[in-house]
Amino acid sequence: MHIAESLNCFGEHGLWHEEDGFYYDTLHLPDKKFVPLRIRSLVGLTSLMAVSVISKDLFNRLTGFKKRLLWFRDKRKNLGKYMVIEEIREGQDILLSLTPKDRLVRILQKMLDEKEFLAPGGIRSISKYHKDHPFSIRVDGSAYTVGYEPAESLTGMFGGNSNWRGPIWIPINYLFIESLKKYDQYYGDTLKVAFPTGSENFITLGEVAMKLSQRITSIFHKDENSRRPLHGDEERYRSDPHFRDLVLFHEYFHGDTSKGLGASHQTGWTGLVAEMIERCWCRT
Repeated sequence: MHIAESLNCFGEHGLWHEEDGFYYDTLHLPDKKFVPLRIRSLVGLTSLMAVSVISKDLFNRLTGFKKRLLWFRDKRKNLGKYMVIEEIREGQDILLSLTPKDRLVRILQKMLDEKEFLAPGGIRSISKYHKDHPFSIRVDGSAYTVGYEPAESLTGMFGGNSNWRGPIWIPINYLFIESLKKYDQYYGDTLKVAFPTGSENFITLGEVAMKLSQRITSIFHKDENSRRPLHGDEERYRSDPHFRDLVLFHEYFHGDTSKGLGASHQTGWTGLVAEMIERCWCRT
């Protein structure tokens, strides 16, 4: 509850930015000033992962938990606006979430915008907005800048071959998909969003999860020219009989082209795509 309060409270002490409709890190300076780091990144999206749906049957069996939660809702009403526990209704499933419904919708508008996070191959780690609008801040006489870097890191800060400032990371996308399925379990047809943002195609969050799965699996599928996006322009992976059926599990993928980057055998987490492929095939 305290985490929910620090995330959602109003004013300069909270991490929610009402004008932008997004969560930002906040820099606390020695002079007591609070400066929001207005970088649209995975930092602001990961709040969506803190979600769980408790069935009414399980809730009724957990008598101690039920008693304490209902007490908290009734006696700590001031915190109700921070954590989604006001959704408790007798005889219904319960949604526990760090992100209230209205803020969930606003965050998804950014997340599902092709000019921001939504790429052909999934969700980028930083919004493409920062390609033309890099964020800069000056602290103690030094300037620090974060921009959109869709491929390898432009600095050696992370060894030069690991980058969270633009590329697509499969494990994070997987967690987004699982979270959207949980929201859909609770909201169902009562909550639909435009996919992509700005279109007239309004779908449920469960359908959004499926669309994201399809975009991610497209990285590994052959297109009409027998090229897999993950291989980029490497001709041997298209025509050489010894390479054309070799599918690599890269560490992360280019934020615009979906080309594989970093380590090329990162099956430890990129292998999660297998479940997405199975899910897409089962639905088709």
